[in-house]
Order: sequence, then structure tokens, then C-alpha cells
Amino acid sequence: MPAKIYRPAKTAMQSGKAKTHLWVLEFDQESPRKIDPIMGYTSSGDMRQQVKLTFETQALAEAYAQRNGIEYRVIAPKDPARQVVAYPDNFRYTRTQPWTH
Repeated sequence: MPAKIYRPAKTAMQSGKAKTHLWVLEFDQESPRKIDPIMGYTSSGDMRQQVKLTFETQALAEAYAQRNGIEYRVIAPKDPARQVVAYPDNFRYTRTQPWTH
């Protein structure tokens, strides 16, 4: 069963970066989920889908997958491109758009 190794992104709900330094090994979905007709719950018979393993480094996650014969793919993290903006730039003489109230 294939798995993916990735580093989770920062949550959009908070400004902190908790749990973004760990690497996660997560198994892919083997069978589609089913909707219970009475209650409307989504269920699956695939137990591996519930397993998420965390590792300190990408190398440790890859070593675990190789040691246990798990086919895996690595999804590279995308670091955000920070744009440095200063407040005085709003009033710069060479500003392309005129500043208005």
C-alpha cells in the first residue's frame, strides 16, 4: 500500500507554527469511503487510513518506510515567500500609485 511523506503546512486558523517541523507518513486511501444511508456518516473498512506516523526528519521517515517495505513518495514542503513591507513605504515619493486618504 503506497504512502506519502510530507511536512504539514501551518494552519490557517492561527499564526503559530506548531507541528510544522515534524514529518508525517500517511497511507493512501485503498478503498473509497462509503456513506451510511441511515445516519449519513462516512465510513471506510481501511484501517491503515487512520494511521499517521510522525518523525523528526525526512530521512527517518524514509528509513522507516524502506525498512518496512512501504512504497512511498515524498512531497517537498513549500516555504512561503515572505514579502518585506515597511510602513514608511506607503508615503514614499517614488510610489507608483498615489497615496490617498
